[in-house]
Amino acid sequence: ISFTEALQHFQSAELSESRGKVRAPGRRGILAALLRCLRGPPRLRPQLRGEQELALAMAQCALDDSQRVHMRILQTIYRQLTRSRLGCPRYGAHWEQLGFQGRRGSTPLPGEIPIPKIQLNLPWSNSVLSQLLQPLPSFHSAGIPVVFQNFPFCIMSVNITRMVIQALREGRLSRECNRRQQVIGVLNDLYAAAFLRLFRLWKGQHGTIADAGFFLKELELSTKKKPRQLLKSLEAYMSR
Repeated sequence: ISFTEALQHFQSAELSESRGKVRAPGRRGILAALLRCLRGPPRLRPQLRGEQELALAMAQCALDDSQRVHMRILQTIYRQLTRSRLGCPRYGAHWEQLGFQGRRGSTPLPGEIPIPKIQLNLPWSNSVLSQLLQPLPSFHSAGIPVVFQNFPFCIMSVNITRMVIQALREGRLSRECNRRQQVIGVLNDLYAAAFLRLFRLWKGQHGTIADAGFFLKELELSTKKKPRQLLKSLEAYMSR
């Protein structure tokens, strides 16, 4: 399934339950409003709020085995990340290739925890991440460098998605969304930019599972405080 087709599905789907879970920003006092004007991020333009609401609602959708589109998304992600031409069973040890450990480990398999739908959309959303996948851990190769063995790809992906969505919810991405006149495109690129940053941290510091928490804290700070810097780093990488 293509990203465009998946997005169209959610645009036309009944997401009332998910939209109801989207936490609306609380009312601000006069002082808070003044501080926001002086040094806070700008407000998202009114014409982009519908797209923001859609993105936040998608993030509340849990993976549903009864939804054919959800299963097609899951299969597409597996094929893209493993470079396999074949599909795969819904459950099984093959998911460990992507960083899940199953019921015997501490990390559940897909479906055992709610996986935000926006995260499932992002990995094949456009050419940016498809090109970025090349330097990331190659799961299908028997010659994976030691530095990338046991790389918790999907769990890091879920965490990066949470960070990106939280940055959107807090208005940290409003300036960039306003500049580009889009929301989901900014989310896609920031997700890819955060993964590029993670790759460089993991490779440069010979990361292991024990370092994951430290790396996630660094990524969370960057997505909230320096999203434009992350995006510029991605742009520089893609223009090489």
